[in-house]
Amino acid sequence: MLPYQIIEKKSKGKELSNEEIIFFIDCFTNGSIPDYQMSALLMAMFIKGMTTEETLALTKTMLESGERMDFSHLDGFVADKHSTGGVGDKVSLILAPILGALGVHIPMISGRGLGHTGGTLDKLESIPGFNVNLSNEQFKSMVENDFVSLIGQTGNICPADKKLYALRDVTATVRSIPLITASIMSKKIAEGINGLVLDVKVGNGAFMTAYKDAQKLAESLVSVGKQYGIKTVALLTDMNQPLGNAIGNWLEVEECIECLKGKGPEDLMDVTLALGAEILKMRDPKLLMEDAIKMQMDVLESGTAMDLFVKITKIQGGDVSVLLDPKTRGESPAKMDVIANQDGYFESVRTMDLGFAAIELGAGRKTMTDEIDPLSGFIIHKKLGDKIARGDVMMTIYAKDEKLAQAVHEKVKDYFYFTDKAIDETYPHIYEIIN
Repeated sequence: MLPYQIIEKKSKGKELSNEEIIFFIDCFTNGSIPDYQMSALLMAMFIKGMTTEETLALTKTMLESGERMDFSHLDGFVADKHSTGGVGDKVSLILAPILGALGVHIPMISGRGLGHTGGTLDKLESIPGFNVNLSNEQFKSMVENDFVSLIGQTGNICPADKKLYALRDVTATVRSIPLITASIMSKKIAEGINGLVLDVKVGNGAFMTAYKDAQKLAESLVSVGKQYGIKTVALLTDMNQPLGNAIGNWLEVEECIECLKGKGPEDLMDVTLALGAEILKMRDPKLLMEDAIKMQMDVLESGTAMDLFVKITKIQGGDVSVLLDPKTRGESPAKMDVIANQDGYFESVRTMDLGFAAIELGAGRKTMTDEIDPLSGFIIHKKLGDKIARGDVMMTIYAKDEKLAQAVHEKVKDYFYFTDKAIDETYPHIYEIIN
């Protein structure tokens, strides 16, 4: 088969065969197909779409490009959570230790920032020394004995997806239901889990800005999970404003520490506990929602979840002193406030643009080789619906220097919108559960 012919076929909107998908992905993974041809095929898939059969074939090919974990020998329930990505989404760092403290084994293989969204690995690496590149043996040992391990894809776990993931980030081919489905599910199936809860974001800061598209993505993910015998549930959650108050890697870790002490923002805690409750109900189908929420609150209030996060960090080489006293981590040299220029009510915010503005600060990558500035980012001080007075601080910018802070300020000061009328509507954090 010739790569050129496969690219041309897909660019005309024709369905690729299983053999063509296997050939192309395998050759890209082993290096015999270059990035520019893979980019061309990704763009064709992005524009022309993919059938269910193509999506399943892509998932299977990426899954079988590496090894699969096996935790079937464990007595306990093995599960994971995945988010489709949003701005300020740091749920994984809170939920994993909560569930681990409740005896659920969590083999969490995460990714880096993608497009305008932050990445779990980048947040973890803002903790000095935290090693997300464990060997498979170290990873398995932690999951078995310590209940939780948080790593990136190893060379042996879905190596095809690892290469594709980085390429999609810089070729504007992220927002594709089939590509997202294959990427997420190949990694999750490879983890050897019994249950999976999916946080599918919807709104102006999500990859799926339209509700129907988010539903389709959730249904696609759940369908693939169940075909592989995994208990799978998806929650559609709000991303019309940043989740929590912090955007940026270390700033988000600081917020996670507050959450693990039971002091987190309401929206962030609601989403985290709802996702955790679905995992706990998979383990025990007789468990009521309110009891599942209480179990999680108990391990927060007792400090057990925070203790486990500290333990995980220590095992993975991280400096636990910054978790115990976050002030010792320091902060960006430059700070600048974004001020409301009128009285009114906080009506909307350009959430996705805030994510891209965080990249301008260095909290994300413009190219695959860019280095992250772990201390940069934003702290949001207001939520949608809040009454605002002229001069109120809407957001604080954290940057490596004053010039950069000022440049970003000139953009983001226009990202907040106000109305004269009081806002009666509520802003739900969770829209729908798809199972």
